[in-house]
Amino acid sequence: MSAPAVALVSNVRNRMGEGALWHPERHVLFWFDILGKELHWCNADGSGIGSHALEMTASAAVWIDSDTLLLAADDGFHRYSIRDRSFSLLAPLEADRPGNRSNDGRCDPWGRFWVGTMDRQAAPGRGALHMLGADLQPRCLKESLTIPNSIAFAPDRRHAYLSDSAEQTIFTLELDPESGEILDEHVFATTKGEQAVPDGSVVDSEGYLWNAQWDGWRVVRYRPDGKIDRIVELPVQRPTCPAFGGPDLRTLFVTSSREGLTASDLEKQPAAGGVFAFQADISGLPETPFRLTIAHTLPGGD
Repeated sequence: MSAPAVALVSNVRNRMGEGALWHPERHVLFWFDILGKELHWCNADGSGIGSHALEMTASAAVWIDSDTLLLAADDGFHRYSIRDRSFSLLAPLEADRPGNRSNDGRCDPWGRFWVGTMDRQAAPGRGALHMLGADLQPRCLKESLTIPNSIAFAPDRRHAYLSDSAEQTIFTLELDPESGEILDEHVFATTKGEQAVPDGSVVDSEGYLWNAQWDGWRVVRYRPDGKIDRIVELPVQRPTCPAFGGPDLRTLFVTSSREGLTASDLEKQPAAGGVFAFQADISGLPETPFRLTIAHTLPGGD
């Protein structure tokens, strides 16, 4: 199979690009610069780019409806109006851990927002995996993580994925297909012994996992059994988060980071921190919206 052509969609030069989300109703890509405290967006071809400076450190988002996102930030979960760019805090997150911030996140097939947290200095074991459901009461699913990433869900509703980048390992979480509760976990894939570190992931319509690999200059497509199916090389060292989008969900967008790179590194990869894209030969899955109760969707329901 020939390597796809990788294009630079947005040369934004984010310090820490993350949280790529294709909004299926607006047909717009959203993403964050975590360290730059910005929310960005653009059309599939890179046009219509915009940004919003944030007061908090935000890292991941899911969609509620055509005009509303739910953002995960260092202080909690915020409802964000795309139309007027206003925020309202719906639920706190780790108020007892002021040194932590949110990291990777995604909605599960049941419409619940899963979000990982981590210490700002990546201190070992201080992060966790949380889930926010329609009752707006965050629930901790897993403790003692360092850099949680790769939150993604298989189309069979029986498997989720989670990596701890500090361990260079992606785990499979076995789920109850009716309730979505975690039943078991095991190692799915590892990059131990390599420079590449598993970062964000997304699952395609065939149930294969696409993983962006920090310091690996690549995105790796893994088969459901954890074996490597293919590798797509990228022109930047630190890709962070993939998301399927475009009119047929066959465009894979990938955010990246320039944080920690030297002047010499940046001479070799001047577009580091940008958003890249390539055409895949398989479609992705539309992102599940967050399921709010009626009381929280009506005006004044905060």
